[in-house]
Amino acid sequence: QVQLVESGGGLVQPGGSLRLSCAASGIAFSIYGIGWFRQAPGKAREGVSCIGSSQDIAYYSDSVKGRFTVSRDNAKNTVYLQMNSLKPEDTAVYYCATVPCTARYSEFDGGSRGQGTQVTVSS
Repeated sequence: QVQLVESGGGLVQPGGSLRLSCAASGIAFSIYGIGWFRQAPGKAREGVSCIGSSQDIAYYSDSVKGRFTVSRDNAKNTVYLQMNSLKPEDTAVYYCATVPCTARYSEFDGGSRGQGTQVTVSS
């Protein structure tokens, strides 16, 4: 049974940082690309970033490029999303999912996904 569990969300002031984690079990983790998505109330799902199976490929949305960094530790079956210089518009539920990490990863909606973790950026 595939399970993805996100953690690390919370309340942070504008300009602050958070690191999200996505821990996977029940899959051959090292062969999967992993994507990070977010969804704010009343808004469509947005692809934030993805990372390839061997960490040699990564994509970022224009809205987070230069502020967020995705990485993975295959020995720990975990993908991370380091989020710096957070803005109020980054407020959303963030979740991870298995994806083919290509330039069109944000269009993929067929993989396993976690329940998500809330990120709130507010003063």
